[in-house]
Amino acid sequence: GYLDSQISNAASKPIKKTIKQRFLKLLPCFHSSSGSSVNQGSITDESDLATVSYRPERLDRLVQQTNFSKKELQVLYRSFKNECPSGTVNEETFKSIYSQFFPQGDSSSYAHFLFDTFDIHSNGSVSFEDFVINLSIILRGSVTEKLNWTFNLYDRNKDGCITKEEMTNIIHSIYDMMGKYTCPSMKDNAPAEHVDSFFQKMDRNNDGVVTVEEFLESCQKDENIMQSMQMFDHVI
Repeated sequence: GYLDSQISNAASKPIKKTIKQRFLKLLPCFHSSSGSSVNQGSITDESDLATVSYRPERLDRLVQQTNFSKKELQVLYRSFKNECPSGTVNEETFKSIYSQFFPQGDSSSYAHFLFDTFDIHSNGSVSFEDFVINLSIILRGSVTEKLNWTFNLYDRNKDGCITKEEMTNIIHSIYDMMGKYTCPSMKDNAPAEHVDSFFQKMDRNNDGVVTVEEFLESCQKDENIMQSMQMFDHVI
């Protein structure tokens, strides 16, 4: 993709690949057994997919709203419809997908938070439009877009601020999902320490909440916070 090629940080390559593999696993045409390739953010057509067409005017709108080409969106749509004939994904499907990615831990809480973030219209289901708009940010968004997306994931009640409790819930869910087997030496109080450290750096005016401005500024100015955010990239 044109944005992928602009990424100068070589270290982010394997992380991005992991995100792609995880998300595109949702779609059967990207399973490694099918022989398709996901390279540099490209989306490869599959001849054996059922032919399903997406309304042209809606397709044009999604080309404007995302960093995917028309061709890529058509392939994604056919894949999505093959996997989800109803045209939507529910929370149970999300939880099922994540339990396969992280069999060593409990991913249900994180999958719940992630589903809420993908469910743009808060109607209990993720449509194709919801899916590709989120996928576009995760795979090809700018640093600012990705950070805004992450802020939205943390801001559970969507009031424009992250409380310590909200951050604790997300960080705990990530640690639960990674499982004790991933980090056997990890102390039980590690998530709390992680949150305390984050919050101390981000809550610039010490008012007990982190605004989106504080979040963006902290992440972009502090290399350690940015690295921590990238560390969690692979679970998105």
